[in-house]
Amino acid sequence: MPVLGHQADGVVTAGVGSVPDRVVVVGASAAGLATAESLRRLGYEGEITLVGNEPHLPYDRPPLSKQILTGELDPDGLLLRGRADLDALGLDLRLGETATGVDLPGRTVTLASGTTVGYDALVVATGARARRLPGTEGVRGVHVLRTLEDALTLRERLRPGRRLVVVGAGFIGAEVAAAARGLGLLVTMLEPAQVPLAHAVGAAVGRTLTRAHRDHGVDLRTGVTVDGVLSRGGEVTGVRLSDGSEVAGQDVVVGIGSRPNTEWLAGSGLPLDDGLVCDEHCMAAPRVYAAGDVARWHNPLFGATMRIEHRTNAAEQGLAVARNLLGARRPFAPVPYFWSDQYDLKIQAYGHLRGHDKVEIVDGDLDSRRFLAAYRNGDHLAGVVAVNTPPKTVRAWRSAIATRQPWSAAVGNTRASA
Repeated sequence: MPVLGHQADGVVTAGVGSVPDRVVVVGASAAGLATAESLRRLGYEGEITLVGNEPHLPYDRPPLSKQILTGELDPDGLLLRGRADLDALGLDLRLGETATGVDLPGRTVTLASGTTVGYDALVVATGARARRLPGTEGVRGVHVLRTLEDALTLRERLRPGRRLVVVGAGFIGAEVAAAARGLGLLVTMLEPAQVPLAHAVGAAVGRTLTRAHRDHGVDLRTGVTVDGVLSRGGEVTGVRLSDGSEVAGQDVVVGIGSRPNTEWLAGSGLPLDDGLVCDEHCMAAPRVYAAGDVARWHNPLFGATMRIEHRTNAAEQGLAVARNLLGARRPFAPVPYFWSDQYDLKIQAYGHLRGHDKVEIVDGDLDSRRFLAAYRNGDHLAGVVAVNTPPKTVRAWRSAIATRQPWSAAVGNTRASA
């Protein structure tokens, strides 16, 4: 069994008997790759099996709804690591393989091929998949956006003058709408909420972000619900709304959220509840950890259980899992971060915004679409959303969130409530 000593970044293992001989990481996207790379960087010399259900080398997903659709980036530009870099890690790399079950007492993972892989420690990094509208299976022109194939299929159909319907005005839907308008398509975006994103960023900020779509020619309809898709000869022709009206479209993009990929864990005895439930160390059970979109863990910084579907979190959680798997026992307490590019808007957000008690504009103003909004939860600063604000300014607010600064100290007497 490998023996690790004191590591440069502070990871200390307990010596013989504490480090697993074999680590199996199921999921070969950002979180799974970050776990494997971090294990090697921390000095782990044991066997690492990295299982991925897609045939591609690990790639980055955020550009799928932006640069891949617009043609600014080709698939090769998405790769997180090249083949030579992966070979240098000494991985047992199994791409195009789907995990179908896990036997906790026997410490084995079963693959769709029927083979089993033994482990001493298991990392679940199977991510999430896009939710679909019922009844859309087999209808050509109905898209979700989660994989490289999804993006390339959609890109082939995004031609000037065509009509695109986007169902859902969250960040994926908004980014697709912005990309499509830039390519000259006629875009209708449908959203059941009266104000898109208001549940997360507040009504005033939500209205500001979505007003940009109308200014760029998107037919944005709020407070409407899609009842089903319309098709002719197996090809989509639009959608039907709950009030019986119809919206024409030659393509429909469904952006209504995601579901964590945990079905393969059913019956294993692992705790499942909108993800694989973990403690503050990202551990779901002895010798079993989770990272990335599939992990639902307790974040002690905010005293809340959360499942974060952001690229930065995947990398940070992969590193945290590697450390804890090797004995660090360090709580994973990040300040969540995400970004989005839409038209000329550069959006950045730090913190835990949902359930906030108050939001104030502390820099800039909503009308100019250059502002920083601060969010309060109880007596503390919970998060910020910044639009077209220098990254250095936003990072200073991140530090205030990370240190749990009281609202009065962080914000003071700044601006009136938004």
